Amino acid sequence: MTVTYMNGAGNDFMVIDARGQSLDFSALALELCKLTGADGFMAVDNSDKADFKLHFYNADGSRGEMCGNGARCICRYAFDHGIAGENMVVETDAGLVPGKRLSETQYRVKLNNPGVLDLRRKGDIAYVELGNPGVPHAVAEYKGDLWGDADALRERRRALRFDTAFPKGANVNFYQVLAPGEVRVLTFERGVEDFTLACGTGCGSTASVLWLNGELPRNTLTAHNRGGTLKVTIGGEGETITSIELEGPTEVVHVMDV
Repeated sequence: MTVTYMNGAGNDFMVIDARGQSLDFSALALELCKLTGADGFMAVDNSDKADFKLHFYNADGSRGEMCGNGARCICRYAFDHGIAGENMVVETDAGLVPGKRLSETQYRVKLNNPGVLDLRRKGDIAYVELGNPGVPHAVAEYKGDLWGDADALRERRRALRFDTAFPKGANVNFYQVLAPGEVRVLTFERGVEDFTLACGTGCGSTASVLWLNGELPRNTLTAHNRGGTLKVTIGGEGETITSIELEGPTEVVHVMDV
């Protein structure tokens, strides 16, 4: 089996072409992610609704509804392997996700709009689900050195990830404001059960909360993650978000046969 090891802003994945095959994706996720310590596993499959279908699994073998950086990486994989052109549509569990090749390394996807956006789910912690069924995220501001304090924050973030306020569990995203429209983000991801170097849907959820709070000038967020910088652009009318676009780098680290 040929496996491509990729990352999007440091968020890393093991990727295979599973079209026409019957495979135990959960078991493969557990096995393959251990080889590199990857955050997730992705398989390309045939689709009757889009150019191809994305099966996404976390490193612990649990299935995820969608993954923003994963979707950007899978778009590059599909283009590089002749599965789709520069403009494509990906079928995911959370809904259809349009993608676009901007350059050899830069890709943009349109994330699923929020199915749930509750600004006060637990005190000042917002709850966002992107898509239906949606990818669950808790979002809150951190007033301090977010990345410098990461180790000290780990257990608190782990507790929030399992908090009963979030019925499906949640990816826990805290952001530190650097300037209007510019933040640092740190995400504790379910299924990885630790901080990751970036989270695309987490940045999209953070941008959604800032936009709804009127704190996103020009409707664009520059989101610095420890693995790289992502750009999120929000479209909306009134208090309704109508589009979330996620743009950033992708990298093919290496290809292996296992």
